[in-house]
Amino acid sequence: MALAYSVFALDFNLNPSLKHLLSACFLALSILSFLNLLNFMSKRFSEIDDFFESIKYKDFSRWFNEDTGAPDIKKLHKNFNAVTKTIIQINKEKEEQHLYLKKILELIQTGIIAYNIETGHVLWGNDAFKTILNVPSLKTVNFIKNRKPELFKLIFTNHYTTDDNITLNIENEDVKLLISTSIFEIKDQRFKLIVLQNIDATLNKNESEAWKKLLSVMTHEIMNSIAPISSLAETLQSQILAAIDTPETATLDITDLSTGIESIKSRSEGLLKFAKTYRSLNKINTLNLSKVNVSALFSSLKTLMLPSLVEKNMTLICNIENPNLEIDVDNYLIEQVLLNLILNAIEALEKTKTPTITLLAKTHIDGSTTLSVVDNGKGIPKEISNDIFVPFFTTKTTGSGIGLSLCKQIMLLHKGKITVKSTPNTGTVIALHFKKTAHPAN
Repeated sequence: MALAYSVFALDFNLNPSLKHLLSACFLALSILSFLNLLNFMSKRFSEIDDFFESIKYKDFSRWFNEDTGAPDIKKLHKNFNAVTKTIIQINKEKEEQHLYLKKILELIQTGIIAYNIETGHVLWGNDAFKTILNVPSLKTVNFIKNRKPELFKLIFTNHYTTDDNITLNIENEDVKLLISTSIFEIKDQRFKLIVLQNIDATLNKNESEAWKKLLSVMTHEIMNSIAPISSLAETLQSQILAAIDTPETATLDITDLSTGIESIKSRSEGLLKFAKTYRSLNKINTLNLSKVNVSALFSSLKTLMLPSLVEKNMTLICNIENPNLEIDVDNYLIEQVLLNLILNAIEALEKTKTPTITLLAKTHIDGSTTLSVVDNGKGIPKEISNDIFVPFFTTKTTGSGIGLSLCKQIMLLHKGKITVKSTPNTGTVIALHFKKTAHPAN
C-alpha cells in the first residue's frame, strides 16, 4: 500500500480521477488480503483452540484429519495426533504402575490407609488394614469415630512420628501392633498415612522358627553329653579287660574305677532328665488330626484328674454349649495341653477356700471354637503375664519353663492360638482358640 502511494506520488501527470480510482483499487486489494490473512490465522487458531480444549478436558479420543485440507493444516493435525498419542501412552504407563503398586499393597500383610484430615474421606486403604482392625470397607474414617471412639483416638487422632508399639482390644482380645504415621499434602489438601503391622503374627512366626533352631541345639547338646560318657566307658572297659586277661601284671585302681562309674552314672542321670524334659518337643513337628468329641475329651480329663482333685478337695466342672461339638485336632496333643493347663490351675488353687476349675467349650458365629480352662485361684501377676509363654521362663523352683510355651507351639501347629486373662486374687482364664478347622457336628 505504501508502494502504491509512492507510485502515485511520482506520477504527477496522472488524471486525478484515475488516481483516486487506482487508490481505491489498491485499498480494496489490501483489505481483501488482510481479510484472507485474518481468515487464514483464524482457522489455524481455531484448530489450536480445539486441540487445547480436548487436552483441557482430557478428551484424548479425538483424531485430527491428516489427509485433507491445506498442507500446513495437515502438518498441524499430524503434530496434534502425535502429542495425543504421547499423552495416551504416558497415562497408560501411569495407570499400569498404579495398578501394579496397588496390587502389591493389597498382597502385603501390613495395613495401610490414607485419608483426608479435614473431611475424613479415605483416599486409599488395603484389606490388611481392615482385617487387622476388624472393620468393614471404609469410605470415611468418621465411621470408626462414631462406632469406636477409643480406637479412633488411638489410631487416627494420635500422631506417631516413629514406629511405636500399641495394644488394641479387638473382639475382647488384646492385639499388639506396630504403628507409624505421616502427613502429606496434595493440591493444598492435607492427608494422613497410617501403617499398621500385627506384631503378634510376626512374633508367632519367629517363635516357631526359634523352636526349630532350639531342637537343633538340643540335639547338639545331647551328642556332646553322650560323647564323653562313651569315651569314659570305653576306657574303663579296657582297664577291666586288661585286668581279666593279665591279672598278674595289670593294675586296676578300684578307686578310679568307682569314680569313673560314678561320673557315668551322674552324667547319664543328667542326660535322662534332660531328655525327659525336652523329648516332648519332637512330638509336635506333625499333627495326627481327627474328629474329636469335646464332651468325651472333657470326660476323659475329668476321670484322669479325679483322684488328685478329690485329694485336694477341688471341684472340676465341664460346661459345653453343644454336647455334640466336634473339632478337628490332634487328640493326644490337645489332651496334653488341657492336662497341662489343669495342673497349673491346681497349683494356683492351693490356698483358695472353694477351689473350682471349669472346662468351657463354646462355638462362635464364624464356626470357630474356644476351649477354656477357668480357675478362681490367685491369678497371674501382671508384670509376668507377657512372659509365661516364653520358653524356659518359670517362677517355680522345680519347673522347666516349657509347659505353657509347648502349649502355645501346639496351638500354632493347629493354626490356632492360646490367650490368657487373669485378675490377681480372682482367677485366670486360659483359652484355646481353634479357627477354620473347628466346627460343630452335623
